[in-house]
Amino acid sequence: MFLIDEPFVSDFLIDTIRNNNFKIIATKAAKELIKDDSLLWIEEGEAISLLKKDSQISIYSNSENVLAWIDQNYGEGELSSQLKILKNKVKFRELIKVLFPDFYFKQISIDEIHRLSINEIRFPFVIKPAIGFFSIGVHIVKNEKDWIKAKSELHPEKLKSIFPENVLNTNNFIIEEFIRGEEYAIDYYYDNNGNAILLNVLHHIFSSGTDTSDRVYSTSKEIINRYKIELESFLSRIGKELNLKNFPAHAEVRIDENGKIIPIEINPLRFGGFCTTADLLGVTLAFNEYKCFYENKKPDWDTIFKGKENKVFSVIILDNNSGILPSDILRFKYSDLANDFENPVLIRKLDINKYPVFGFVFTESSSNNKKELNDILTSDLRKYIVSKQ
Repeated sequence: MFLIDEPFVSDFLIDTIRNNNFKIIATKAAKELIKDDSLLWIEEGEAISLLKKDSQISIYSNSENVLAWIDQNYGEGELSSQLKILKNKVKFRELIKVLFPDFYFKQISIDEIHRLSINEIRFPFVIKPAIGFFSIGVHIVKNEKDWIKAKSELHPEKLKSIFPENVLNTNNFIIEEFIRGEEYAIDYYYDNNGNAILLNVLHHIFSSGTDTSDRVYSTSKEIINRYKIELESFLSRIGKELNLKNFPAHAEVRIDENGKIIPIEINPLRFGGFCTTADLLGVTLAFNEYKCFYENKKPDWDTIFKGKENKVFSVIILDNNSGILPSDILRFKYSDLANDFENPVLIRKLDINKYPVFGFVFTESSSNNKKELNDILTSDLRKYIVSKQ
């Protein structure tokens, strides 16, 4: 059953729901986002009744905005408890403390940040909202100079967003030790037996050791095969701590040079935000993560990547790091952007005055072509922006 909400739903996801006659809950938000009476709409009361009667019915959502709807309509059952633990980074760390007993973390309010003594923290560390999204308010702090800079950004007026408080709440933060290694994002689900089934593994590429942006995520057959067994085993262990079954999720982890996996977070009931990572292989290779989850199937990676074994598939998030205010931007030159990529399969345009990004690029590139990804990773996007002045 699909539970759709603001801020964004892709045509690819809507087509998936329509073409497979999947059930979709007729919330006010969903009906406003999707003007299509041909979908298999289920009234809210009926959906709630079905979900409470049958724990085998799974829910997929495009947005964490739905967490408030679930909390309001689903009561204090197991699902609500699971969501509250996964969404709160402090509660999540407490849950997995038995697996990582030496991992350092502490909760702190936004007011306490500015009173915290330098002697009370250990460098290097990461500070981020305990309930967060889209890397807003995330800082890597390696020394006292970084800490002074981070504190200058950690004020309520600088952390405003379009997201509701159950998705992004900047009243409380978590300080945790810096996890070394390469970062990966994983779309996956827990099947009927609670086993983790991988649907994609993406290398989250950064421009520097202090970069926290969400600009480039890349996947390939080689990346998936390299980590599939270890990640499924690792995520299954975490899932068993919460009894997760028929449950989609998007995990972020770091893997060090010795192959040790340490989780950053697990986002519940969805894959990558804004229909990004979940649409990537659908747009480029016709592999549909949503359908695979809904039908409780395992991907056949040999078939999915047949003829594309040496290709890299990336989703590029066009966040506005230009320093130019959205209100001062006349237009974005998407055609010029497309010309800078080997094979831009799809450019999904968004209104920068409505969303925190210009849009998304879904690309296919040769494995030896790293320049285009490195260029966009470090770009301030100014070359594509036409200002009003």
